[in-house]
Amino acid sequence: MAVLHRGLRLGMTLLASVMAPACGPEFPPGSVPEVGELESTGVGLEEGARLPPLNREALRQAISGLPDGEVTGALVRVDGAEGRWIGASGVADVRTGAPVRADARFRIGSMTKTFTATVVLQLAAERRLDLDRPVQEYLPRLLPANVYAPITVRQLLNHTHGLPGVPVPQKDPEWFFVNRFRRYSPRELVSLALPEGPRFAPGTQQQYGNIGYIVAGLLIEQVTGRPYGDAVRDRILRPLGLRDTFVPGNLVTIPGPHAHGYEVVAAQGEGCPTGAIAYQGRCLVDVTEASQSVPWAAGEMISSTADLDRFLVALFQGRLLPRAQMEALFTVPDVPAVGGGRATYSAGLSRMDVNGLTLWGKSGDRHGYNNGMGATRDLRRRLIYSVNTLRMGQDRPDIAARIVAAAMAGLQANP
Repeated sequence: MAVLHRGLRLGMTLLASVMAPACGPEFPPGSVPEVGELESTGVGLEEGARLPPLNREALRQAISGLPDGEVTGALVRVDGAEGRWIGASGVADVRTGAPVRADARFRIGSMTKTFTATVVLQLAAERRLDLDRPVQEYLPRLLPANVYAPITVRQLLNHTHGLPGVPVPQKDPEWFFVNRFRRYSPRELVSLALPEGPRFAPGTQQQYGNIGYIVAGLLIEQVTGRPYGDAVRDRILRPLGLRDTFVPGNLVTIPGPHAHGYEVVAAQGEGCPTGAIAYQGRCLVDVTEASQSVPWAAGEMISSTADLDRFLVALFQGRLLPRAQMEALFTVPDVPAVGGGRATYSAGLSRMDVNGLTLWGKSGDRHGYNNGMGATRDLRRRLIYSVNTLRMGQDRPDIAARIVAAAMAGLQANP
């Protein structure tokens, strides 16, 4: 997605891949210059793929010059065996000019799927559900049996379920501005999608989307008898001490320090519409506050680069899942992808092969926020970034490609 999908795909053509967040030092408030950084030296280089040193200058250059016509701010964290680099650039608030803070929180979008998948896999490890049983056995009245063939829980998680997408144009700015505070229930979203009928037979193709993870959230609630957000908090956030990470539910704000998100509505011209902010020749609307009910268990969460890194490290090290369930994280089904090529998504992650190395991660975006996290399987190089874009649903800004390329430059398998 960002790193590991469109934005990451853009960056991958430049030589990179998805990366993941980390935890550690932070900038004190107000201390971040145009490009701020903190560095530390890594020790204990493991055997395996050749790991070049961090290219700190390339990372600085990747997020320099902000704000510009496409991006107001950026956060980057690179960590691993060759050290740590943390950078922040641009403005967190175009009205005040306050700088982006390194400890800022942001809407992580579809990176939420990794948390949701982890909870489902934990329930499988506890034998409270079976990945290879039909979801219809757990949610018997959700999917009409005369229309939808049995879909396994595993197929929900790896996007091979064939369910149609939710017909809500959330990336259309006009729709968003009218409906940004509207709340949908998860079952309402599923009911809106189902009339289209299946897109393909379960297990035969892969098509990325949110619907499978909305159903996965309902599955968690059915099995546990509690809101899916409670399961995420009790099973992941609290045990790992992720104090910057939230399942917002009905909350439309971002608690604590954060960079504002904006959407361009017009060139400034003779003046901006009511409620818009004139900034660098454009008219911006602050879209930081909004309901996240449409993506729900597929994309509603808030986090920071430090928390995301801690989460990735714990996940890849097997501290959240037993070995058998971890296999689902790193197993991509051998099926074609809708639109061409082969499948790249596993349960909660995406695979990207670069220079003989396999990188794993996830990207995600919401209005005003475009992000990615990813790592080598052995965690020796990890990346997490958040970019405050001005146009959701359009091509990712070049900065995402630059960040990924700078973080992953030189990575290659041993000859």
